[in-house]
Amino acid sequence: MPLTKLSRLAQEKPLRVLLINAGEPDTLSWAGLYQPLRLAAKFLGPERLHVDVRSPDKFAAGGERHWHVVLLVADEAQASLKPANLRAIIDRCRGAPYWGAVGAGVLWLADAGVLNGVRTALPWALYADVDTVADHALFTPNLFEVDDNRLTCCGGAASSDFALTLVEAIFGAGVQAQIKEALCIDRVRGKEERQRVALQARFGALQPKLTEAVSLMEANIEEPLSTDDIAGLVGLSRRQLERLFKQYLGSLPSRYYLELRLQRARQLLLETNNSIVQVGLMCGFSSGSHFSTAFGALFGNTPREERQRKLSNPAQ
Repeated sequence: MPLTKLSRLAQEKPLRVLLINAGEPDTLSWAGLYQPLRLAAKFLGPERLHVDVRSPDKFAAGGERHWHVVLLVADEAQASLKPANLRAIIDRCRGAPYWGAVGAGVLWLADAGVLNGVRTALPWALYADVDTVADHALFTPNLFEVDDNRLTCCGGAASSDFALTLVEAIFGAGVQAQIKEALCIDRVRGKEERQRVALQARFGALQPKLTEAVSLMEANIEEPLSTDDIAGLVGLSRRQLERLFKQYLGSLPSRYYLELRLQRARQLLLETNNSIVQVGLMCGFSSGSHFSTAFGALFGNTPREERQRKLSNPAQ
């Protein structure tokens, strides 16, 4: 699992994180990302975590200082302010073990062609601005993505979820809990949670059959429909529906549907007191072993371990 791989960064002492501020300092995207990381550095101390900030010009013209994580950050409202020296910025970013972007920065990297074949979380409001060069990026409607060594986040309020997820993956749940308490944050949304209007914004007019199919899935979590049923209800053959999902969502309908159900199950495990068996049934799993196996394959832990995480971190 990509998030599990991030834990190796804890061995770096200090771990050096660089945020390239390509926008305004008071935007929600910037504050949501910077504040949790700043607090993590405060709690952990300079010998374990160092968070630095650079402007695009200063970063591109800088020396050979090494960072372990580099993120290009700008709010979606600043998408038209792409740095003139973007290519130089990208070349330097590639020197870090993990690198990527938040908000409008994701659009700039995609347009530059460096996210081809990479699962990418792009702000839904910027889908219309995607250059044809960026069509090879695998845009998802998720809040953020970790694909190999590439990190992308849709920005806005999701920036806090993204930063806190990185903190937990690298330094553990205890450090994350300290930051959540300091910032009065009750719950951290997972990377699989979706921008609510992303699919409609991107595909609504061009691919109404696709959005209709996803809406059917979302409305039938407890009693899942078959792929053939969904195809028939939206007026497509099974093969046509599978082609649409593969082309635009990078997944087969059955896999996408399974992940929707598992994401709902994870939410119920963390936010309700329903038993694990009840949660499985509410999300369309008649077999407890199938539920546990599928859940573990997607999230890296079992439903029981997920529920235990809630009990050991009641503020989550």
